[in-house]
Amino acid sequence: MRRNPVHIKKQILEDTKANYESLNQIEVKPLPAQSSPNRIRLAVSLFYFGQGIAFSSWASRIPDIKHSLNLSDGELGSILLALPLGQLVTMPISGGLVTKYGSKAILTITAPLYVLALSNLGLATASWHLAAFLFLFGVIGNMCNIAVNTQGSEAEKLFGRPIMTSFHGAWSIAGFTGALVGLLMVNLHIVPYHHFWIIVALIFINVFLNYKHLVPGKGTGAERKGKLFIKPEGILLQLGIIGFCSMATEGAMFDWSGVYFKEIVKAPSSLVILGYASFMVMMATGRFVGDKIIAKLGRKKTIQISGLIISTGMFISVFLPYVVTATIGFMLVGVGVSSIVPTVYSVAGKNGKISAGMAIAIVSSVSYLGFLMGPPLIGYISALSSLRYSYAVIGCFGLFVSFLVSKMKAIE
Repeated sequence: MRRNPVHIKKQILEDTKANYESLNQIEVKPLPAQSSPNRIRLAVSLFYFGQGIAFSSWASRIPDIKHSLNLSDGELGSILLALPLGQLVTMPISGGLVTKYGSKAILTITAPLYVLALSNLGLATASWHLAAFLFLFGVIGNMCNIAVNTQGSEAEKLFGRPIMTSFHGAWSIAGFTGALVGLLMVNLHIVPYHHFWIIVALIFINVFLNYKHLVPGKGTGAERKGKLFIKPEGILLQLGIIGFCSMATEGAMFDWSGVYFKEIVKAPSSLVILGYASFMVMMATGRFVGDKIIAKLGRKKTIQISGLIISTGMFISVFLPYVVTATIGFMLVGVGVSSIVPTVYSVAGKNGKISAGMAIAIVSSVSYLGFLMGPPLIGYISALSSLRYSYAVIGCFGLFVSFLVSKMKAIE
């Protein structure tokens, strides 16, 4: 039996009215406010700065703590290994934690814990105290490092262009700032513990003001249910090796540049710091202009050129060990290393196969071994021959970086 068209029209109107009334009963929750990309970039940069100033504050007071504990050079060297040991122990799980809980959550928790671990270092009254506190400092520092670099990778995606090197530039500026603050505290005769608590207050304020502007940085549901540690892929290992060579060079410059200027360059006492300072200034400068260079040349070509610049700088300082030429060489090395590690982290975070946190953890694990092994390698080669030969070997690392990246199709 056919229905009257008038009845059909009436039924449609009644159904529409009922649906409209039911929609009005649904509570519509407003979406959370999204910070602007520039505000997010500022927040991430300040977290990089906070981590950098915490580490440099510790480094600036090592001589005072060494004196207060009456440690020999050998004892201090052995105790200092506790920090990288803590970092290495945590590396297999840091990426998994960042993936499971999100880089924002992990960074918001670990940034305050990291600076609290710094304050503990000022409480050490025995060598084993210092070793234990350094181990804890390393454990929390690694989680903080993976989380902040994952944040950097996520923030970079919002801009659609390279900005990772500027984040590492903020860390470098923090290194200068921490050293200057440390010098001021020493001259004011403020003990390390009280000095560190000033840094604690600054970091807590930084976290409170900026944590809400971080990128959520959380993996997909499948990734969050995955294992805390997975087998690394070949491309990530290759990126790690490139980072290894760069960080081995950084470690050599951090720990041995002063010795090189004193023993090989024969610089006056007032100029011994010139090598380290020139390297740091150019590394920081390179990180603030590196993003524009990468945008223009591409990541692959930038790393290739950076490797060649490292080798050129090292070989200049080896074959022409005079104050002016060695300073120029160290400046070139600073420029060369400035963009490599930020770039490999950026590439790792965009690998598309595993979460950014897990990928960065894998690359960071391999890279950081270079920072640990570079300075001892310098010492061993120097003991067998000369410090000049040691630096020549490090110079070869730059050539290897250029060669390896030229064979990688995943970097463009």
